[in-house]
Amino acid sequence: MDLTADDGVLVAVRDTDPAVVTITLNRPERKNAVSWPMWQRLLAIFRELALDPGIRIVVLTGAGGDFCSGADLASPAPAVHPLIQMDEINNVVLALHRLPKITVARVDGAAVGAGLNLALACDLVVASDRSRFAEIFVRRGLSIDCGGSWILPRLVGLHRAKELCLTGDIIDASEAARIGLVNRLSPAEGLDEAVTELISRLSQGAPLAQLLTKRLLNEGLQSTLEEAVNHEAMAQVDNLGSADAAEARDAFRQRRPASFTGAWPAR
Repeated sequence: MDLTADDGVLVAVRDTDPAVVTITLNRPERKNAVSWPMWQRLLAIFRELALDPGIRIVVLTGAGGDFCSGADLASPAPAVHPLIQMDEINNVVLALHRLPKITVARVDGAAVGAGLNLALACDLVVASDRSRFAEIFVRRGLSIDCGGSWILPRLVGLHRAKELCLTGDIIDASEAARIGLVNRLSPAEGLDEAVTELISRLSQGAPLAQLLTKRLLNEGLQSTLEEAVNHEAMAQVDNLGSADAAEARDAFRQRRPASFTGAWPAR
């Protein structure tokens, strides 16, 4: 992966843990509004990360004290039909949602419109106490996009989602945490430490089991119970053939912490 390219998006491997990558939206002068070059770069990054076996956790954040103020409506768009433009943006959201890594949104400041829905497309959200959130689309004469109509009701319930979307109101960090938009809330000065602590907890899990669990939870929202238990059974067969399952059994018998690698099949 080209770590030197920018186009409004920076990619950095964590010095203390090369299995963790941080993606930073880097247009602080526009509160990290996403331009067309940034959408294209994000898609390329997500697709490349999906095929990188060395990466386990992806952190998505913004530069300069804000997460993302949404799509940059002033950014020059390609001369194609708006539906094709939306398809390209949707590909970014789908690639993030399906990414076979654990994704963490590190939110400080504004997470608005498409920016909020990019955060919600991640598996977990850690936010500072000065962050603020809004599905602001109706105030721009637009309807909700970037997956918000699917994700938001599943997090906060249909009526609460309608209130947020039909008013476009901005809510503060404590309210976002109360209604379920945020997993962890931290003082702004301790946000990086809160993200690091969560990454440390996540890194203790078995990688293959975590990936399969992520897929089961995502698919379970649109499955029947019979389909869900069948998917669980197939996932469990994969787990039982992994080196991590064997390591977990050995660690249990030897009364020691397990050391997981994500290797499959078991050797």
